[in-house]
Amino acid sequence: MPSAFSDRLLAWWDKNGRKDLPWQNPRTPYRVWISEIMLQQTQVATVIPYFERWMKSFPDIESLAGTSQDKLLAHWAGLGYYARARNIHKTAVICLEQNGGELPASSAELTALPGIGLSTANAIISQSTDKPAAVLDGNVRRVLARHTATRGWTGAAAVQKKLWELAETRLPMNRGADYTQAIMDLGAMVCSRSKPDCANCPVRLDCEARLQGRIDQLPSPKPATRVSDVTLQMLILKDEKGRVLLEKRPGTGIWGGLWCLPAGDSLECIATALGAGLNGKKTLSPVEHRLSHLRMTIHPVLATPGNATQVQCSSERGWFDREQQTNLGLPKPVSDLLSRLDNGELK
Repeated sequence: MPSAFSDRLLAWWDKNGRKDLPWQNPRTPYRVWISEIMLQQTQVATVIPYFERWMKSFPDIESLAGTSQDKLLAHWAGLGYYARARNIHKTAVICLEQNGGELPASSAELTALPGIGLSTANAIISQSTDKPAAVLDGNVRRVLARHTATRGWTGAAAVQKKLWELAETRLPMNRGADYTQAIMDLGAMVCSRSKPDCANCPVRLDCEARLQGRIDQLPSPKPATRVSDVTLQMLILKDEKGRVLLEKRPGTGIWGGLWCLPAGDSLECIATALGAGLNGKKTLSPVEHRLSHLRMTIHPVLATPGNATQVQCSSERGWFDREQQTNLGLPKPVSDLLSRLDNGELK
């Protein structure tokens, strides 16, 4: 009879688990919170440099709440799903104003804050206090779905309800921080989406998916997402000082709150919105960019304004030199185009 799930998992983690991740040293509520939000939809290797840079600039909630959204998004640019960053800032302001610059100490209070779900709240609690609390991120859902041969897409409400119950029954009596990291590590390092390493899995003896020969079938795939095709004209407009015109995107929608090159369905529409004529127009090679629900084809056009003073500037539209651009949150395709421009690749 196999020993308890948690006992086997912790014994495996003691020998094989990840213990040098930057947010583990030290495991404070703030550091765990930021790492958990960054790790949503993003792999550990990608997150680490972002996390380390973030902590240098925003070592605590007070410094985070006091920064501008532009600076915050500049630190987030490239991680995608920008609503996460906006919610982090909202939560920091709330905590500074209502909780003395600290995160609340209970799951119920944490989940009342913007962008913090139950799994993230429990991860904050378990890893910062060492009290066992169930988590259910993507890796954990995959482990539990296979171990119990649970059918259905793990993002579905009914399936998640069952997985939450299963997660609760597997909690240890203590070592909450290590157990949370262990079950996440098991999904990331052993029970991976493709080619799982079942031979080295500590809970393989009673894994129902393995016993039933259904490892490749579980968890059930996510229903196909409809992907739309979008074509944009994007204007790279330089003034006589070499500055580039950028616009701030609306707070919601694609690239919400980020600074972007003027874009639209046609160059004529863009020029009309700017209130200026365009000289020396040169169409550049198209840029392909993929979001979760969109396939974007961007047609960049390099030009100079007929008269830069005619461009209608505001708090959400203005001319920026290269140094100023580094303090703005920029979508990846925009950042790439500006880097190429700065390197002399776009002429």
